[in-house]
Amino acid sequence: MDAILEARGLTKRFHGLVAVNGVSFQLRRGEILGLIGPNGAGKTTLVNMVSGTLAPTAGDLLFEGRSVRGVPAYRRAHLGIGRTFQVMKPFPGMSVLENVAVGALFGANGGERNLERARAWARACLESVGLGKRIAQRADALGGPDRKRLELARALAMKPRLLLLDEVMAGLNHVEIEEVIEDIRRVRAQGISILVIEHVMKAIKSLSDRVFVLHHGEKIVEGGTAEVLSDPRVVEAYLGRQRR
Repeated sequence: MDAILEARGLTKRFHGLVAVNGVSFQLRRGEILGLIGPNGAGKTTLVNMVSGTLAPTAGDLLFEGRSVRGVPAYRRAHLGIGRTFQVMKPFPGMSVLENVAVGALFGANGGERNLERARAWARACLESVGLGKRIAQRADALGGPDRKRLELARALAMKPRLLLLDEVMAGLNHVEIEEVIEDIRRVRAQGISILVIEHVMKAIKSLSDRVFVLHHGEKIVEGGTAEVLSDPRVVEAYLGRQRR
């Protein structure tokens, strides 16, 4: 399979602190690629460089074979890169439906030009993540698990070809995690390629075709999910800490 996304030596420094150091990887079309590592490893910084909310200090990023370095986040959304955020911030004072319609209006190819069509597509996305009965509720009144679903619905409304998921299962219980895993499988069945950051190993094992691991801002291993999760370097740097 050809790569929809390719990072080449991505590096990010903050006033001398190297948060991400020369990271390269490929995400193939139709694939779910897992990204794991301890807190502070640079995972969200890496995703921020992919989405365009942070500019890399060095390196390049190719989306569908073309460099997007220097392309702002809103233009990357128009190209088909969607994402969720680890810290959920729904638009205050707006309904659940209105929050997701914003994604539809500003998504791929410039977004939906017609407000009614945007609302219709937003309803469909909300139904797909189990929020169809909450469309009239204020988004900032949702609880944690439903805010996670709202983030996912808003990203889907942008009609991405590449979806970046940043800890969408954090804080969910076992039943809710299973529901979100099924949601992500349905997303993948639509042909959307996915990069997923997650600490929930059940989700990483269930979803990922391949996994790569960051530690202190550097990629330490990449490969098949079972192979990576049994690698002694990963057990020592990450999984061993989870078991303590």
